[in-house]
Amino acid sequence: MFRFLWRRLALTIPTFFALMFVTFVAIRLVPGDPVEVRVGERGISPERLAYFRHELGLDQPVWKQFLDYVWQLLHGDFGTSLATNQKVLTEFMALFPATLELSFFAMLFAAVIGLPAGAIAAAKRGSLYDQTLMGLSVTGYSMPIFWWGLLLIMYVGERWGLTPVSGRIDLINFYFEPVTGFMVIDAWLSGQPGAVWDAIHHLILPGVVLGTIPLAVIARMTRSAMLEVLAEDYVRTARAKGLPAWRVVGLHALRNAMIPVVTVIGLQVGALMAGAVLTETIFSWPGIGKWLIESISRRDYPALQGGVMLVSGVVILVNLVVDLTYGLINPRIRHA
Repeated sequence: MFRFLWRRLALTIPTFFALMFVTFVAIRLVPGDPVEVRVGERGISPERLAYFRHELGLDQPVWKQFLDYVWQLLHGDFGTSLATNQKVLTEFMALFPATLELSFFAMLFAAVIGLPAGAIAAAKRGSLYDQTLMGLSVTGYSMPIFWWGLLLIMYVGERWGLTPVSGRIDLINFYFEPVTGFMVIDAWLSGQPGAVWDAIHHLILPGVVLGTIPLAVIARMTRSAMLEVLAEDYVRTARAKGLPAWRVVGLHALRNAMIPVVTVIGLQVGALMAGAVLTETIFSWPGIGKWLIESISRRDYPALQGGVMLVSGVVILVNLVVDLTYGLINPRIRHA
């Protein structure tokens, strides 16, 4: 098991450094001067401009800037934001609970609907339900997040008035100091009547938008895994014994089909993080995605670099945990 762990770690480290290099180079291709973010665009002399560029290290060769950045990361320093003059890690930790809460709700929505939908489609293979589900899953997977989000805002939020379309809670009716950073938990800790439901109410639209693509992936993967398991001898034996169909499908087949499905659920974390950038921007959700978009518009190099590296680190860590869990479930993976 330790050899399996070290092999996975050996693959993770070069991936992280490759992401570090690509992020560093890509951010410097963005047009604009980050010094203007700090000192303004007008009323500054060339000498003053040169001083600030030297202070930020932007007058150094690109290779020297990269080596300095790597040295900072190795010491746990993700830089200081040019716009807010705060540590990037501090800002990230303050905003990450909002993104994590939204991602958790989106994955819960996708798993609760996708698992039974895929299992039923496999049990009813070739039926109208099966064909309809597969058609809807393809549609959901290929649907642009920004278009889907705006469509739900226009109809569900504005025209029908069923849910809020921005923010995490109604600040007019509910106000309390954050304790954990997770709005639903903080609303529950506040003890204010209706606060928890209001926080969940604000989660519905962005959670559905962010969870649509994982829902389609989970449904299709569950159906595919179930079809393979339903053809096994032990499933035919269970049916020959006269066991009810729900017991054969839900107990015997679904449990054994969960290994690839769990792997896919873990790998969807990267898709959730990528989708959170658009989703949080559309719904004004104060999380990491919205923060990164604002950092791009402000040419905030340290915030962009540190934010992307921290998000990449979270995704790599989750994928590593999924690999290790898969190896624990299936010993053949460890010894392959």
